[in-house]
Amino acid sequence: MAVRMVVRSLALAALMLAACMVLARATNPGFVARITEKGLDYARQEGIAALEKKLAKLKLPDFSGSFKVKPFGNVHYEFYSLDLRSFQLPSSQIVPVPNVGLRVSVSKAFAHLTGKWKVKKRFIKDHGSFDLKVEGISISIGLKLGSDASGRPTVTTSECSTQISNVRIHISGRFGWLYKLFHKKIESSFRKTMESKVCEEVTSSVSTQLQPYLQTLPVTTKIDNVAGIDYSLGEFFSLAHRLPAPFPPPALAFPTEHDRMVYLGASSYFFNTAGFVYQTAGVLVFNITDDMVPKGVEFHLNTSTFSAFIPKLEKLYPDRLMKLQVMTSSAPSLTITPGGLSLMPVVDIQAYAILSNSSLAPLFLLSLTSNISATVAVNSSRIGGTLALGRLKLSLKHSDVGPFSVQLLQSLMNIYGSKILLPRLNERLKAGFPLPLPDRIKLSSILLQPHQNFLLLAADVHYG
Repeated sequence: MAVRMVVRSLALAALMLAACMVLARATNPGFVARITEKGLDYARQEGIAALEKKLAKLKLPDFSGSFKVKPFGNVHYEFYSLDLRSFQLPSSQIVPVPNVGLRVSVSKAFAHLTGKWKVKKRFIKDHGSFDLKVEGISISIGLKLGSDASGRPTVTTSECSTQISNVRIHISGRFGWLYKLFHKKIESSFRKTMESKVCEEVTSSVSTQLQPYLQTLPVTTKIDNVAGIDYSLGEFFSLAHRLPAPFPPPALAFPTEHDRMVYLGASSYFFNTAGFVYQTAGVLVFNITDDMVPKGVEFHLNTSTFSAFIPKLEKLYPDRLMKLQVMTSSAPSLTITPGGLSLMPVVDIQAYAILSNSSLAPLFLLSLTSNISATVAVNSSRIGGTLALGRLKLSLKHSDVGPFSVQLLQSLMNIYGSKILLPRLNERLKAGFPLPLPDRIKLSSILLQPHQNFLLLAADVHYG
């Protein structure tokens, strides 16, 4: 039936709106979404275009019945080989219903069908072709969007009604007086049948087609062996042991721009829960060894290089390779302002000498801070980023090789950080994570804007 196509064509609008509803479950979610009228209109246009294309191939069932002709009794008729020549949907509308879902309406629709017919009653036999026009088709569908216990979106038909204002049939054949007796019955029967079956098809299509498709909207996703993302709450979580973040999400002053179809907001809370999860898991530890030093860098990671700044080092551990263990002393925190994105992590660097038996001899422990700027990049389905290292500030927390000036190590640490550590971090960050998009939806015309406490992503969508 045509209505099955209507429901399927509405999947895009339902999915887009469901994404907005699912991402707004928390009071101050770390990830929020908004669909504009432009987005809904795109969904409507795509749905109606797909509907009209599919209706051109629609196969309608045969129907039959009987009518009473005095004094001959009941005459049996059959209408078969129905062929839909055209089905036009000139007027349609999709309207969001706050805290409920969608209301979909199609009005002023009309269809043109042709087919064959025959009647039979003893000596009364005839057959021929017919032409059927259905005008003033109006369909109103209410879709209720919600979520199940796992947070996945759900959709049900909350209401449905169909009305057909006019059905006109023209029948060709030899017995004109006979056709006049039953063409009104055929028109009435066709109208009632179509009106009664439409909402049955709507309910069936919503549960068997739209609901499974709506479930393609991701609510959670696994990032790696440590963390996942809960999009409905806008936060990262530990796969091993989920703990609440020790800081609240900020309220977001979401802008009212409407040039793009959808707007996504990722707050500083969202990104900072990632730092909390990885810090708690103890995986923010990076080892730097001499074999990581790029070719062309003269400063190798060994005691011979460092003895120029720490004289006692060469006497205690002559000509030994070294290892730097870099670890965050607290969870890194991203700051988002209209001016950009930045971090100021506090990092401990433990230096070791690698002895001949491969054991490690502790040398010194440094504390390092730096202003790091962050850049976020988005493609059609993923978000990632890169970091740029600013000026380093070093302080000595402990030394096993006597006192020395940490300022002399400034250039060395800057080289190791920018040439070794940062490229490895950026390689991971560039991979990023998937955006919470339903199946077959891609973003285009993407715009990124930093605001106070959140990053705004504005985009148009493409379905296909």
